[in-house]
Order: sequence, then structure tokens, then C-alpha cells
Amino acid sequence: MSHEKTPDKLIHMANQIGKFFASQGGDEAIAGTETHIRKFWDPRMRAAIIAHLDATGGTGLDPHVREAVQRIKC
Repeated sequence: MSHEKTPDKLIHMANQIGKFFASQGGDEAIAGTETHIRKFWDPRMRAAIIAHLDATGGTGLDPHVREAVQRIKC
């Protein structure tokens, strides 16, 4: 059995992180989400969520989470 995370699981995980930082509002929520994903996600997970963003425009991601993933991509 593969240990790879599915896009749906990654979307859920990213949105959960985003919900944690949402109370900080605006740029702080985006920055907190971005920093957490950069620090704690395996490079393959980051690559997969970026691939999802590229393929679908980030379907399913909350708006500030989508922006955080966009920043990780750059």
C-alpha cells in the first residue's frame, strides 16, 4: 500500500492548517499557513499540493490557503 497522500487528503490537511491561522487575519494567516507547510510538510507533499494548484487552480483550497500555496510555489 502506498504512503502517498491523495490530493483530497492534502487539501483537507492544508485547509485545517489554514483554519488554525485564520484568526490572525489577512496576510498573517497566509504567512502562517505558508510557513507551516514549508517547515513541516515533506517535499513530496509540497510538490503534490503545488501540482494540484497548477492543475486545477487550487480547487477545494480555502482562499488564503490557495495564496499560501502560490507563495510556496514561487
